[in-house]
Amino acid sequence: MPVVSRLVSIPLRIAEIAFAAVVAGIIGHYLASLDGIDAWPQARWIYTEVIAGLSILLGLIWLIPFSSGFFSWPIDILISFAWFAAFGILVDAIHHLPCGSIWSWHFRGDAVCGRWKAAEAFSFLSAIIWLVSAIIGLWFTFRVRDRGVGTTRRRWGRRGVPAV
Repeated sequence: MPVVSRLVSIPLRIAEIAFAAVVAGIIGHYLASLDGIDAWPQARWIYTEVIAGLSILLGLIWLIPFSSGFFSWPIDILISFAWFAAFGILVDAIHHLPCGSIWSWHFRGDAVCGRWKAAEAFSFLSAIIWLVSAIIGLWFTFRVRDRGVGTTRRRWGRRGVPAV
């Protein structure tokens, strides 16, 4: 397992866990405080909460330093797409609030808008981090495949004839 890939992977996994925890905390706070509202907004927020919980779980599992964690890039891509969907859900929810542009991520002023924008920002950042993690895993997978399984090494590191 290359050292550089592992040194990059560990901070990415920690960031995935931290960003998901922020989103889970904010959305969980709103789910706990809202009681008799329509089921459709709750379903959106429950989806976001499930994605955050799944991200925390998978991030913790794949934080364990095994090279098999690099081969999980298809799941990393799926989680990234799920985070982009959650970001879209949060953008649609904040569109109905008087909080300004969706890309204006300043956290000053109204506490409700600040929390929503924080959840929106961290869901977008989480999607990007999961995508970067998937790209690193994909790079590692094809780098390992290109090493030439079935060949023997000669002296001084040159490739030899295929093993019989």
